[in-house]
This record gives sequence, C-alpha cells and structure tokens, in this order.
Amino acid sequence: MRIDFDPEQLDRNAFYRLLTATVVPRPIAWVSTTSAAGTDNLAPHSFFSVACVSPPVVQFTSVGRKDSVRNVEETGQFVVNLAPEHLFEEVNATATAFPHGVSEFDEVGIAREPSARVKPPRVAASPVALECELHSTVRLGDSTVVFGRVVHAAVSEAVLVDGHPDIHKLRPLTRMGKDEWGTLGDVLEIQRIPLQEWEEGRRR
Repeated sequence: MRIDFDPEQLDRNAFYRLLTATVVPRPIAWVSTTSAAGTDNLAPHSFFSVACVSPPVVQFTSVGRKDSVRNVEETGQFVVNLAPEHLFEEVNATATAFPHGVSEFDEVGIAREPSARVKPPRVAASPVALECELHSTVRLGDSTVVFGRVVHAAVSEAVLVDGHPDIHKLRPLTRMGKDEWGTLGDVLEIQRIPLQEWEEGRRR
C-alpha cells in the first residue's frame, strides 16, 4: 500500500522535505564565488550534477536568491570544490545564513588558494576544484539553476590512482533528508552489458 502526496495540497516546505528525503544521496557542490565588491563567498549546494560532457558543463541549483547566485551573475565565475568527509563540520558551517558581505572563508576559518583561470578562490583543503565560467541561468519558481562551463580542473595528487581520481581517497560527502548526511559506504562495481552480448545471452 502506498501513501499519496499531492504537491498542490501540501505546503512548500513539506513537499521540499519529501523530495530531499527521497532524491538521495545528493552530491554537494561546495561553491566559492567572489562578489563584484571583492568579498569571497562559500556555500554548499546539494542540488548538483553534470549537465554536459562536451563542452564540460556542471550545474547547481540555489533555492532562493543566495549570495552564490548574486555573485555568479555579477562576475560570471565560480568554483565547485569537492566536499570531503574530513571537512564535514566546515562544510555544514558554511551553510549558516551569515549576513550579506560576510565571507564564510573568514568566518569559518577555511584556507583559500588561488584559482588558475577564474577570480574566486579554491578551498585549499578540497581535493578537487572545478573552475567555471557562467554559461547560463534558468529561473524555476523560487530557485535558480546555474550552468557553468568548466574551464579548468585541479585535482590533488593524493587522490589519484593511475592518473584517475579514486573514490576511496576522495571520500565525498552527500546530503540526505532532514539533517542527515552520507559518507562513502560500500562501493559496487559492475560493467554495462553490450547489446550484442545481451542478445546472445537471450538466445542461449
């Protein structure tokens, strides 16, 4: 037996809680931006994914008009930093609703490092940084989807195995519902089945 939920009958927050508890786990874009006035901002966004491979484009969604979106619209640049498990408390702290003009880097005590192609700094302790230039934004109700073309990727040697990022070394955080967060857990590995192989298997 299922229980039905109608988004038109529930208030916004109730259905938001339902969505974020069922669309799980969600990777985190730890987005660093710099305002036109020069203030560095850092905030986690758990509505995050790859939008395109060629050209490489990533996307994150800001629910409400947060500083991340304002800064990206002002400057056209941002950095997606991977949110690793060992920075769990710092990632969470940067979600605090600090007043406009306050830098989460400074308030939380997070070390910066300069980016190679864009003005916003990278998180020095994050193992992966994707430097992006704004491709476009889409307004959807109370949210803004930000698409950024990746113009540079910087990956720590410590998380590379045979030149490729290793998931066991990256240890990415994910978001669940409520105040729940996820860590790596078990990793399953399986190859896709080529169509010819699948059809041959059915004929046996």
